[in-house]
This record gives sequence, structure tokens and C-alpha cells, in this order.
Amino acid sequence: MASGDFCSPGEGMEILQQVCSKQLPPCNLSKEDLLQNPYFSKLLLNLSQHVDESGLSLTLAKEQAQAWKEVRLHKTTWLRSEILHRVIQELLVDYYVKIQDTNVTSEDKKFHETLEQRLLVTELMRLLGPSQEREIPPLLGLEKADLLELMPLSEDFVWMRARLQQEVEEQLKKKCFTLLCYYDPNSDADSETVKAAKVWKLAEVLVGEQQQCQDAKSQQKEQMLLLEKKSAAYSQVLLRCLTLLQRLLQEHRLKTQSELDRINAQYLEVKCGAMILKL
Repeated sequence: MASGDFCSPGEGMEILQQVCSKQLPPCNLSKEDLLQNPYFSKLLLNLSQHVDESGLSLTLAKEQAQAWKEVRLHKTTWLRSEILHRVIQELLVDYYVKIQDTNVTSEDKKFHETLEQRLLVTELMRLLGPSQEREIPPLLGLEKADLLELMPLSEDFVWMRARLQQEVEEQLKKKCFTLLCYYDPNSDADSETVKAAKVWKLAEVLVGEQQQCQDAKSQQKEQMLLLEKKSAAYSQVLLRCLTLLQRLLQEHRLKTQSELDRINAQYLEVKCGAMILKL
């Protein structure tokens, strides 16, 4: 690398601190890398002003957050209708199970038959789709006008809807109590008033525990990133140590070899002197 690409220690450390203070996607960069590449450090500094910690641009991140907000809103709306639909189906299933063993009153029979009739007609109308012109013929040649004839009487529907609200509330209360007892088995012996008070706070408790789990995951992620950085740093240190050991071994071998050669030379000199004296 050219000498002009290097920066002074003060300037390099200043850029390093600025870059490290920004939230950037994880990357294995050592201080030496940033100090020896000041233009790359400045690039990271400028880039950090336009991206978030995941590497997504701030504009796109804002649009993504808005999109997720709309998705959650539609999901909440869908879940409400889906929960209501399933509760109604469970009411009908419980009714048909009940009539197998016990006799039901005429009001119960009228309520569930009206409810089932209304539910079936509504589902069939949904399957038919919008009433505008279609490229394909309607299902079984049916039109919405044909299905409207199967609707229950208006007075029966009004009476059924008034009772349905109470039935749905009772069914949802049972589900909430079941969930509470699953979360806290000791609540099974409590009265309905105490259970209702606990259920009222259960959502807040679950949100708190969920937040704790998310915080723990975030801490674990940070620890993993720190571990990766330390592993990369330790690898570099080990490579330097190996290089140093190799150099020391070579120097020690050369030094030992020269000492051995000197001793051998002295030995040969003494031996030659002794042979000369014998001659």
C-alpha cells in the first residue's frame, strides 16, 4: 500500500472512534485495518449515516416499518373475524354433540339452526365472490339472489344475533380461563372474579415476558458478535505468535549451529595439535 494511503495515528484513531460509534452491520475489522485504510474508514463513516444496523437504507427501513404496521393491522382485523368464525363453529359442534345425549329446548334448537343457516349462506356468498361480471360461470350456476332466499327470517336473525353476543362472550371467557389455568395452574381454584382480574393482566404479563425473551435474544446476538470479533482477534494474535516462534526457532538454530561449529573447530584444533606432538 502506498505511503500516502496511511494516516497519522491521531487522525486514524479519531476516524476509528467515529466509525465504531455508529451502528453498522457486523464486520470483522481490526484497528490496524482501519488505521491503514483511512479512506475506507471514511467510507464506513459516511455509509453509517444512510443505513441502519442491519445494513438496510434508512429510507427503505422506514417504508418497511410502515408496511409491517399495515400488515399487523390487517392481521389483527383478520384474526378478529377468524376467532369469531371459529367460536361460532365450536358453538355449533358443541350443540350437535349435546343433542346426542340430552334434549334441548325449542329456543336452543331455533337459535342454533338459525345460526347455522346464516353461517352457511354467508360462507356460500363469499365463495361466489363479487357480483360483477365474471369471466367464468358462477359456482353451480348460483347467484347471490338465489342464496338470499335461503336467509332466515329477519326477526329470527335479530333475535339470534342478540343471543349470539352472550354466547360468544361466554365461550371466549371459558377460553381465557383455560389459557390462564394453563399459564398458572394455581389459578384453577380461584373464583371467577379473581380469574377475570388475572386474565385482565395476563396480556400485559405475556407481553412483558415476550419482551424479556427478545431482550435475551438481543443480548445473545451481541455476545455472539463479540465472540466472533474476539475469535478473529485471537486468530490474528495466534498467527503473530506462530510467526514470532518460527523466527525465534530459526535464530536459535543458527545461534546453536554457530556455537556447535566453534566447539567442533576447537576440538579439531586440539586434536591436530596432539597428533603433531606425537609425530
